[in-house]
Amino acid sequence: MDIKLTRDNNITTGKIYQSVIEKERRGDYLGKTVQVVPHITDAIQEWIERVAHIPVDGKPGSADVCVIELGGTIGDIESMPFIQALGQFSYKVGAGNFCLVHVSLVPVLNCVGEQKTKPTQHSVRGLRGQGLAPHILACRSTMVLEEAAKGKLSQFCLIPGENIITLYDVPNIWHIPLLLRDQKAHEAIFKVLNLNCVIKEPRLDEWTNRAEACDSLHEPVRIALVGKYTELSDAYLSVHKALVHASVDCRKKLFVDWIPASNLEDATAKENPDAYKAAWKLLKGADGILVPGGFGNRGVQGKILAVKYARENRIPFLGICLGMQIAVVEFARSVLGVKDATSTEFDPNTKSPYVIFMPEGSKTHMGGTMRLGSRKTYFQTKECKSAKLYGCRSFIDERHRHRYEVNPDVVSRLENAGLSFTGKDETGQRMEIAELPNHPYFVGVQFHPEFKSRPGKPSPLFLGFIAAACGQLDLILQRCSNVDNNSLLKVPAIKTYQKKSLKQSFRAEFVLESVNGLNF
Repeated sequence: MDIKLTRDNNITTGKIYQSVIEKERRGDYLGKTVQVVPHITDAIQEWIERVAHIPVDGKPGSADVCVIELGGTIGDIESMPFIQALGQFSYKVGAGNFCLVHVSLVPVLNCVGEQKTKPTQHSVRGLRGQGLAPHILACRSTMVLEEAAKGKLSQFCLIPGENIITLYDVPNIWHIPLLLRDQKAHEAIFKVLNLNCVIKEPRLDEWTNRAEACDSLHEPVRIALVGKYTELSDAYLSVHKALVHASVDCRKKLFVDWIPASNLEDATAKENPDAYKAAWKLLKGADGILVPGGFGNRGVQGKILAVKYARENRIPFLGICLGMQIAVVEFARSVLGVKDATSTEFDPNTKSPYVIFMPEGSKTHMGGTMRLGSRKTYFQTKECKSAKLYGCRSFIDERHRHRYEVNPDVVSRLENAGLSFTGKDETGQRMEIAELPNHPYFVGVQFHPEFKSRPGKPSPLFLGFIAAACGQLDLILQRCSNVDNNSLLKVPAIKTYQKKSLKQSFRAEFVLESVNGLNF
């Protein structure tokens, strides 16, 4: 959607209970017993209404439609207060002002190939039992929903056939908006919300070109992602999507090799030689190596070995958050000869702390001490690769999520040995970007550039990383110095879908719900 959301757009159970407890402590409830209904449910509704009036598309005035996502499964105990709150909310705003889209799985039994609608029937029944009646069904399945299955769902769920949308497996996820358009999902939503006056065909030509361009890619670029949680790729979902955005921009087909960092360590060579050999084979066959963020000391030695391999063999490298800290530790050990260099996160009593705990708040409490949100990074020179990728700006705003930083006391020693800290915060004490000037592409960043990457507008650092991995870095640097973050595909960023009504522009605004429950 190419919009920016804030922390208020994410509602959690903890936030709601905290706000209710604070109200009770202030005496807002006049000594009444605080209960889930009405106090918790009222707080949820008040939060939704408050945030819905805050514009997020850069235009003045409140949006006309607020989209709320409640994730999870029917029956989850965690979601019950939210379902109750939305049931009350639908009654309060009345018909024509509330549209419920229920996302449900329609599985296929491989032995007979039949699409089974019973799970959806039961989930709709459970939803109605909690006070919510879906207007539209969005059915996930491996194949197109058969007419017989659609008819059965319409009959048993009491939903018109034209309001049953099938979302089957597609070559890439960018085809999903096209599926919704082809099945007139927008018309169904407008009809429920009495917005027929603004119905027009969605302008998705640019989006269609992007989806088709992604399908036509054949030349590979292979990236080794060395992490701690590689058994669950969703743990690095933002990183993976940022790699996809950059690969499509460079017209390359992305292949990611997920390498558990611990499999690169000498201990694994003794305990599981096959896993050790497989991990190193993948690493040595990669066009680029990426070490993402993480916590804890498991797999740290494997990440250090991966960084060392990338540095010594001139393989394009991108380190994010912990990945940058690992790069600093590896440089100190291998180049400076400080064999015990490490982070106080891994060894609080180390005599060579090259990465230290630098919270903005308490140094004794773990909770609430992360350096979070968008912060400015000031380039120390515009001749470095990172500054050129960002269009030679003097500073950038990127999002942070960390506690530990490069020790400012060792920066001069590292820089004298050849590691350049090309980006720092406004105080000059926090190192934000580290580079090796004489390396094809060796960049570590303390922030998380993947959080701001979008289809058609990839993160500059990811774009540079992929470009270096496929031999296009000089072209990208030349392009970025002329036009800030333009696209090789010449496809401008997708903007929020806008419709003109009789009096005003129609905009969609998102409020995301992160607790378990159901999908709206």
